[in-house]
Amino acid sequence: MKKLIRNIFIVFILFSSQGVKAQDLAKSEVNDGYQLVWQDNFDGKKLDEKNNWTIEMNGNGGGNKELQYYRRENISVGKEPISGESCLILTAKRQNYLSKPFTSGRLSTQNKMTFKYGKVEARIKIPKTANGLWPAFWMLGFDHTETNWPKCGEVDIVEMGKKKGIDKGVQDRYFNGACHWGESYNGGKYPNKGISITNDYSLQDGFHTYTMFWTPDSIKMYLDLEKFPNVKPYYEIPITGKELPNQTSRYFRKPFYLIFNLAVGGTFSQIYDKNDITALKDGNAKMYVDYVKLYQKKNGNEEFHLLKR
Repeated sequence: MKKLIRNIFIVFILFSSQGVKAQDLAKSEVNDGYQLVWQDNFDGKKLDEKNNWTIEMNGNGGGNKELQYYRRENISVGKEPISGESCLILTAKRQNYLSKPFTSGRLSTQNKMTFKYGKVEARIKIPKTANGLWPAFWMLGFDHTETNWPKCGEVDIVEMGKKKGIDKGVQDRYFNGACHWGESYNGGKYPNKGISITNDYSLQDGFHTYTMFWTPDSIKMYLDLEKFPNVKPYYEIPITGKELPNQTSRYFRKPFYLIFNLAVGGTFSQIYDKNDITALKDGNAKMYVDYVKLYQKKNGNEEFHLLKR
């Protein structure tokens, strides 16, 4: 018994030295062997750009004809006013800046943290998308700058604001998970799989948790898993084949990095005219991220890389 207690104490000290809280360790022990290896709770007074995040600043439209300019000033850390939770805050504004009619925020772990396989979880309060906002939590392959898109692979864990949701009048419940990959072929088309869901309850009324399980065999995504442990995945795709061109195994068995952004307009909503953006008619819109966490099993398949620290 003394030996068991000593071993538990050693494990506690090891994780505490890495900034992992005791309750997070306890949680990881009951999650099918997954252990917490990286997190950001956004508890400080400012964003941790040294270790965790790269802020993007551009107005290139993300390749999707988006209407915003991404600025540093639109990213902050602060309190969500209703819950009091300390959060990452992405703010979209109707603001003219360098020929763009809106500004907003986008940041990623590119050049800071990449990983292959594991459980990724984020607790997010998505703003009222109405017509025109496009919030997203997603990933790109670490080799994005070398191979370009879609060869690098893309995993969209959650995104909202799609035109079909607007057309159906269910903007607050209509959400999407997707994967994009492969070589361009047949007139520029590429392999992809997207699944859209009209949820039973609003996802824009408060915080909700989005979880992805990524293994060498599949990618699966879940909504509010901590509340509904038996819920079925809202998105699932196999990772199979012999890593040949256009097979998922070629693009989703390598490290990726995480991204949060709040776009305005573009191909997802199919809104390209600033006057058709209704989401910001009454002021700014804010996307709050309470935390993002990465768990792994340490079974030899995973990779975890901290870069430029």
